[in-house]
Amino acid sequence: MDIQEGKDKFIEAWGRLAGSWSIPPAMAQVHALLLIAPEPLTAEQVKEQLDISTGNVSMNLRALIEWGLVYKESQEGERKDFYVAEKDMWTVVRQIIINRKKRELEPLLQLLDELACVKESCPNSKHFCTVVRDIQKISHKANQTLETLVKTEPGWITSLFLNMAR
Repeated sequence: MDIQEGKDKFIEAWGRLAGSWSIPPAMAQVHALLLIAPEPLTAEQVKEQLDISTGNVSMNLRALIEWGLVYKESQEGERKDFYVAEKDMWTVVRQIIINRKKRELEPLLQLLDELACVKESCPNSKHFCTVVRDIQKISHKANQTLETLVKTEPGWITSLFLNMAR
């Protein structure tokens, strides 16, 4: 397999994988391209290499910047903006956790906290409240675990995973 075939497979797989995480595949493909690019790329280069529209590139670059996964750079003597992906994988994982938590878990916690106020006035409401409280407990534990994970140093989590694998 040559390098171009390897890059194409990586970009395609990263895009497919992202779909299962509720991340648009095109956003993940832009991220994958920038992740494996040895040098910063312009939006035009991203468009050409992925064969996607200018609007799609622009929208996904903005989203990746908001997620903290891509940075905009300027280069001396150039009027175009250049984009580079965060290359530290622990930072990438941390940023993904932070953003997914904000988009998915925090709204769920807010809803569950509201639903916890339902009065237990009949067997159906008691059952409902029990289920909501159970989901609320595990969701808050998940939130605490993710908060701890986000605050940990990269070396600690790596050694934890290595120890678990042994």
